[in-house]
Amino acid sequence: MAGRRVAVFPSSEDLGPTLAELVRSRADRAIASRGRFTLGLSGGSLVSMLSRELLVPPDLDCSRWVVGFCDERLVPVDHPESTYGQYKNKLFSKVNIPESGILAIDSSLPVKECAEDYARKLKEAIPEDDFPVFDLLLLGMGPDGHTCSLFPEHPLLEETQKIVAPIDDSPKPPPQRVTMTLPVVNSARCVTFVSTGGSKASVLKEVLEGRKGPAFPAALVVPTNGELFWLVDAPAAASLTIQVERLGLGAKL
Repeated sequence: MAGRRVAVFPSSEDLGPTLAELVRSRADRAIASRGRFTLGLSGGSLVSMLSRELLVPPDLDCSRWVVGFCDERLVPVDHPESTYGQYKNKLFSKVNIPESGILAIDSSLPVKECAEDYARKLKEAIPEDDFPVFDLLLLGMGPDGHTCSLFPEHPLLEETQKIVAPIDDSPKPPPQRVTMTLPVVNSARCVTFVSTGGSKASVLKEVLEGRKGPAFPAALVVPTNGELFWLVDAPAAASLTIQVERLGLGAKL
């Protein structure tokens, strides 16, 4: 790993522009080096933040982007729980990402077949290594320390072979999902967590500073050769005692 950086912002509103600038800078770097930019997206509050900030300024060129999803609920695209559906409405419809560059699940398939089909799509789109190597993965963290659809003490945390795994017993509804596995997450060139709000303070401390008992899934994200950023707001960082970077609006990483 190239090193972990923990950046604390006064508020989520201050954090958003820095996240968008990080996406743009990693896109420019990837396109200059490899001719395209591969991005893995997560749902939750990231959808609104990215959709708002990436459209400022309005001249973002996404014509050489390839976008996948770090996890997805097994629901139709028009369902409010569909991560792809949310991004389609709020972001994809407003930028020039080619339709062929958006790697979405086939939610009509049973969950096991859906995971296998999505793994094939990712492998075909990013075939260079045993596991797809994304230029940037954007992750969130739940109040239980989960990330993607990798939940505490779940057997999927031990998966070492699959690219995408099915889950039909998610403790957070809906129960059926597909998720990237830890080997894929840890193969990325850059992984960036975004965590905001005081409800995350106690779990964030245990993820970043350690805890008694099994490590939370988010703490198992340690890129093998890539960068790791944690972008958090002051309420989420309230319990941290480790050294952090204190940044403000407009900061660049």
